[in-house]
Amino acid sequence: MLMMSTLAFDGQVNFLTAAIGVLAIWLSYKLTIYFRRRVHSTPLEGPPNPSWLLGIGHIISDSQDAGLIYEQWAQTYGSVYKVPAALGVSRVILCDPKAISHFYSRETFGYVRTEVTKRSIENTVGRGVLWAEGDSHKRQRKSLSPAFSNVAVRALTPIFFDSAYKIKSAWDSMIQSESGDSAIIEVQSWMNHLSLDSIGIAGFSHDFGTLHGRHSAVGELFGAFGMLKPTFLNTATFVVGLVFPILTRAPTQFRVLVKRLNTIMGEVGEELLNNIQKESQTGVKIDDKSIIGLLIKAESGSADSSQLSRDEMKTLIFAGFESTSISLTWALVELCRHPEVQTKLREELSQFSSSDPSWDQLMNGLPYLDAVFHENLRHHPPVGETTRVATADDVLPLSIPFRTPAGAVVDHVAVSKGQAITVPIHCMNRSCEFWGPDAKKFDPERWLCPDGLPKRAQDIQGHRHLLSFVDGPRTCLGRGFAQAEFKAVLSVMVRHYAFEFKDGPDTKVKTVRGLLPRPSVVGELGAKVSLRVRPLL
Repeated sequence: MLMMSTLAFDGQVNFLTAAIGVLAIWLSYKLTIYFRRRVHSTPLEGPPNPSWLLGIGHIISDSQDAGLIYEQWAQTYGSVYKVPAALGVSRVILCDPKAISHFYSRETFGYVRTEVTKRSIENTVGRGVLWAEGDSHKRQRKSLSPAFSNVAVRALTPIFFDSAYKIKSAWDSMIQSESGDSAIIEVQSWMNHLSLDSIGIAGFSHDFGTLHGRHSAVGELFGAFGMLKPTFLNTATFVVGLVFPILTRAPTQFRVLVKRLNTIMGEVGEELLNNIQKESQTGVKIDDKSIIGLLIKAESGSADSSQLSRDEMKTLIFAGFESTSISLTWALVELCRHPEVQTKLREELSQFSSSDPSWDQLMNGLPYLDAVFHENLRHHPPVGETTRVATADDVLPLSIPFRTPAGAVVDHVAVSKGQAITVPIHCMNRSCEFWGPDAKKFDPERWLCPDGLPKRAQDIQGHRHLLSFVDGPRTCLGRGFAQAEFKAVLSVMVRHYAFEFKDGPDTKVKTVRGLLPRPSVVGELGAKVSLRVRPLL
């Protein structure tokens, strides 16, 4: 008994010694980083830390307008400032357009995804172009680029119109079955179906058939993300993940859905590739208009699909579905909030009473439709912020000098290796400093002003001075695809229906988290937007 007690005591001592050793190493590592950053970094101001454990993460994650919070901090602490993250870590926030341009220009090499982001992407779509960095990203992007050229998207545009008319046929039947002259329709689920079927046909010459009522496990899972309720574990994973990326493996409901989605998208991708291989072996010509057809054609003219990454197929399904369905739903919400915008857009589109706009007209001949697209993109970027980690010490140039806490006026900011950097896209898109006093107003007219956009807004790099498609090497590859699909579908919707909130103009809409943030009418369960849809005579 004495020997067992002695052994137990020795074991406790050994464990305690080991724990103290690990703690000492961790503290030494943290102190080394701390003093190194003090030497190599420009001192910055920032908001006080409300919680050493969570930092400001829970404030951002719980907010319905995180961009406004970042904007208020920029007004208080300057265009580049530091915020406390979880467990004593910090993030540098960039609200200076010149610093942001420099940051994005060095992405994938000088600034890379955080470990938690990389793990999250890998868990969802694998190690495709979204996950890759450096030369690997450059190679993958180059191989994908031909499939998203203007020529390629022009050829795919009839698919978008066809999907929109499938919705019209279904909605007409629903309205006819009602006793009145309209119907209450949950439009977000229909935009989900449209996006999935469109990317299936345009991307892989495969019709998921959800617009015809066919069940799709992929579509069902995408919808399930919008039904998740916030939990402490989900929030902790989001907030503390910067320090402990292993939390991405925590068995949350979100993680369970991601794992199932990954598996199902992998099975769908495998089936599609097998079908293509069978077609190539039997001499059947693959549809060169589809994205996959162009990718295979780009492989030295060979129909061998073995070089096509299954992860890229999952990435195309994810990106093609999620962002477009959200953007279209937000656009319908904004048209209900602003009936005068809906009326003016309908007047512009009235010239197409018996035909649809051509691709050239969609892109360049309908200025108000273009203005609605970009104003919607300004207010509702698919991703609200970009966070990366510096791979080496760097110096960020500033467009306007500012004063440091020590009183020095600087025209650049030094950041050290390992520092997390965040660009708040939602802030820059709607900041009063750049877009004027009406920056928070949904106003397509700002894109049609004879004098152009405000001068400060023009200092922002990116597509049409917006950061919604980001900038630099990671500029959204499918932005032309997204724009054509959005404009084609909205042109059909607005020409044939009037939209309004079912409970009147004062209806409140909030943002809920899915795979990406989605709109939801307050009071509805999950990410749902039910609107009154009235056919036009």
